[in-house]
Amino acid sequence: MRGTGRHSRRTRLRVTATGFATVAVAALLAACGESSSDSNEPAGKYEVKVTEATFPTEQKLGQTSLLALGVENNGDRTVPSLTVTITVAGKEGSNSSLPFGIRDPTAGLAQADRPVWVLAQGYPKFVGSEEPGGASTSNRKTFAFGELKPGESADAVWKVSAVKAGKFTLLYRIDAGLSGEAKAVTGKDEVAPGGSFATEISSATPDVEVTDDGEVVEIKK
Repeated sequence: MRGTGRHSRRTRLRVTATGFATVAVAALLAACGESSSDSNEPAGKYEVKVTEATFPTEQKLGQTSLLALGVENNGDRTVPSLTVTITVAGKEGSNSSLPFGIRDPTAGLAQADRPVWVLAQGYPKFVGSEEPGGASTSNRKTFAFGELKPGESADAVWKVSAVKAGKFTLLYRIDAGLSGEAKAVTGKDEVAPGGSFATEISSATPDVEVTDDGEVVEIKK
């Protein structure tokens, strides 16, 4: 079974009660500032299932969108540390240190990493929670969500704003640990879970307004 990678023009969110079981662990990791690789991580293969994967296929400059991913542990072992790695497809995306950015190949630039989307502060979060739900790691593209017990699910969202027009493919990869010893697989074929979203960002900017809490939102016509 492969990651779903379903495309949707409107992000759909699904709340699962079991997803909150990992909030405390993830919050603890986030409080530490950064999660590092654990050499004592239990090695092996851990079976998981991607239950939700949505991201708008059509966006506009300045528009805020949600990337939603849901993962279920459908094996009989606790996943040591559920991780999600996000990158923009292509050479420029793989060379960038930003999860939602590319690296400008022009020589002599003081800052070659350029965002395609800007990640909102405090994200990713678990669905239904106001607290940050994913700890940063030594790899800026990888987010750690803590352990996931058998039968439990973790549903997370990333809030991003499009800042560069064009056609981009966003890739995501699910894993079971940070050291590389614990590997996530899907089904009997043991395929690495993950997927992609083909998205086009239009240069036409939407009409927006600033809410009372300071968030920029699109004005619905």
